Amino acid sequence: MEQKQICAKFEKAVELLSKRWVAFIIYQLMSGPQRFSDIEHGLPNLSGKVLSDRLKELEAEGLIRRDVYPEMPVRIEYSLTEKGRALSPLFTDIGNWANQWMSDGHE
Repeated sequence: MEQKQICAKFEKAVELLSKRWVAFIIYQLMSGPQRFSDIEHGLPNLSGKVLSDRLKELEAEGLIRRDVYPEMPVRIEYSLTEKGRALSPLFTDIGNWANQWMSDGHE
């Protein structure tokens, strides 16, 4: 694979993952399928509009799946796809790096 092609794909991945709230939403879904309200509750500073927009973007990128259950009322759950779950080692590595190198602001 050419270096330019690798750089373009890397740039696209970093652009997606660095978009505000995307990494937090993916991290939140790593614990398993969740409803919109569960995600919203887990990320209290995130507005419903932005969450809705990000979920649509992540679904379009194939990182999450939206499952609709025909119950009364309708139940909708979001979960990571295989592509989304493949980010788990990256998030683990970032967490390990942060624990070693980042201050928590109380030092």
